[in-house]
Amino acid sequence: MSLEFENVSFAYAGAQRGIAEVSLSVGQGELLAVMGRSGSGKSTILRLTAGLLNGYRGRIAIHGNDMAGVPVWQREVGMVFQQYAIFPHLNVLDNVAYGLRMRGVGAATRRARALEMLERVGLAEYAERRPTALSGGQQQRVALARALVFEPRILLLDEPLAALDAGIRQQLRDQIRTLQRACNATTLLVTHDQEEALSIADRVAVVDDGRILQVDTPQRLYDQPASARVARFVGHSSVMRGHVLAPGSVDVGFAMLSASTGTFRIGEQVDVLVRPEHVQADPLATALNRIGGRRGEVRYFGATSRYDFIPQGSSQRVLCEGRQLAAHSIAIAPEHLRVLPPSDVLPL
Repeated sequence: MSLEFENVSFAYAGAQRGIAEVSLSVGQGELLAVMGRSGSGKSTILRLTAGLLNGYRGRIAIHGNDMAGVPVWQREVGMVFQQYAIFPHLNVLDNVAYGLRMRGVGAATRRARALEMLERVGLAEYAERRPTALSGGQQQRVALARALVFEPRILLLDEPLAALDAGIRQQLRDQIRTLQRACNATTLLVTHDQEEALSIADRVAVVDDGRILQVDTPQRLYDQPASARVARFVGHSSVMRGHVLAPGSVDVGFAMLSASTGTFRIGEQVDVLVRPEHVQADPLATALNRIGGRRGEVRYFGATSRYDFIPQGSSQRVLCEGRQLAAHSIAIAPEHLRVLPPSDVLPL
């Protein structure tokens, strides 16, 4: 593995939360997105990898080499931050070549390699310009080129798109993925943006309260979240609290739902999760898991609409999505219900 964390814990002085017993691995050429809310511990993982934090417990290894006591400049990691962190007194070419210069690469070679990387990010014609003449998206592409030009063992991206407008974010997101694959760069991307994580990562690690909740492919993370808490980080969902009535049957208060209950025992409390796109509007009267009620507020998003459905006799809301709006009933096919251990995520 290119990067390994083995039972790593780190605590900040004071009230700021660190991380606890974190274990993860990133393979050669893999892009792992670490996703979580502000203060969850995701940036701590990145800073520990870079060597910007010390005093941790556990083991961090890069290409099998234990990083304990290894300073930042010996780790051969490239870093791109939310703020572009490029040198205003150097032109674009010299910014990109800076890491090569610090490593003693000759002038002709570093110029050629820097120009090649600028060509890859579409900025070769800006080589002699000052960074202040570039847009925010262009400056971040300069930072990306600088991080990749010396062929780092690990590429670290800390919220690299957060400061950019939506349209530029999408373009640069695609470019990051293309470059990362072309360079076969082992990459750790820290983000709070689930769309960013799901769209470009090979795998995603969901972090909360300093702990890894789940690491999986984007599709499995969305379709098979390990808990309701994970599901809330990835896409939209409704969580219904209930208990197992019988094998294959869950009582959620306002309905008896047919669903796969797996190894849960009769009487055991569970969370039942459904994604809004899997809720059927105004089904046939014979449909399985048909629930009567009324439609709540509708939010229009162009290609689709989202709205709450309030089951009869309940204050629970079931989030629905689609162009057809339910008037008086919904249904959820059993295969689209996921029965999970109860969590501290309260049903809506």
